[in-house]
Amino acid sequence: MDHTPAVAAALAEVGPRLRLLRTRRGLSLAALAEATGISKSTLSRLESGQRRPSLELLLPIAQAHRVALDELVGAPETGDPRVRLRPRQVNGRTVLPLTRQPGTLQAWKVIVPAAQSEPQPRVHEGYEWLYVLSGRLRLVIGDRETVLNTGEAAEFDTRLPHWFGSTGEHPVEILSILGRQGERMHVRARPRHAGVDGAGD
Repeated sequence: MDHTPAVAAALAEVGPRLRLLRTRRGLSLAALAEATGISKSTLSRLESGQRRPSLELLLPIAQAHRVALDELVGAPETGDPRVRLRPRQVNGRTVLPLTRQPGTLQAWKVIVPAAQSEPQPRVHEGYEWLYVLSGRLRLVIGDRETVLNTGEAAEFDTRLPHWFGSTGEHPVEILSILGRQGERMHVRARPRHAGVDGAGD
């Protein structure tokens, strides 16, 4: 079946979008296969572009990720220039994806509740930039800790154990941008008090 160039381009983007969504949520192919009932090999072929996406395959994947079907296929909204953000709950935090297409940079607006103030460090590939929109952000990278106030920013290599959250007083609202290894924005927060330094997620 022939497709117009626009449709063909949209279909070509489905695979990378599926892989990005799965890896962003920390799911293996085996785990997604178990959740959807689709074989691991079929999922792998979908993500690599070797298998053409179909409604029969995309519906259970959308249900497993709890996202709208058009988020998987990148269906454009016509006639209205407004960006319709779909907030979701991820590990108790409210997350609004700001980038709609797969790429080297992905951006989110994140609201961290006041109760999330105990560090739970993790590591993953990439380089992250944080900007505090409101509140105070507690940032831990390795054995270094700092507090970022509204209007302050930080950057760090996510291969280092890191965590960011509330100071425990109020919720904190941040802008998070995650890029591939090697990309840097050269913006750093400076410690305000002796003995406190670093930045973090």
